[in-house]
Amino acid sequence: MTNKSIPIGARSRRFVLELPLERPDGFGGVFRSYAAGPQVWGAIEMLSGTERVRADRPEQSLTHRITLRYRDGVTGAMRLTSGLRRFAIRAASDPDGSKRDLVCLVEEVRA
Repeated sequence: MTNKSIPIGARSRRFVLELPLERPDGFGGVFRSYAAGPQVWGAIEMLSGTERVRADRPEQSLTHRITLRYRDGVTGAMRLTSGLRRFAIRAASDPDGSKRDLVCLVEEVRA
């Protein structure tokens, strides 16, 4: 895998970084909802698509790589949205340590 940076002009998709909000459900667990955070621009690249059978039903999984400008504090509890599409962040890293890019490995969430 190469670590070359994606040009700013190629980051033409607008994403909203959603922050998790957790509140107790009264039974020892939590309800998780998300609040809209900052808008960021990025580039998206599809990595893989798989289909498996779970509980006798077909289930699809789509994974993507989303490259943003570097921002500190992005975790796997957050998610990105673009229009009606939602992406759960599985990993976020600075590939070369220069704090120029933030590469997020995400899985598309189907509602």
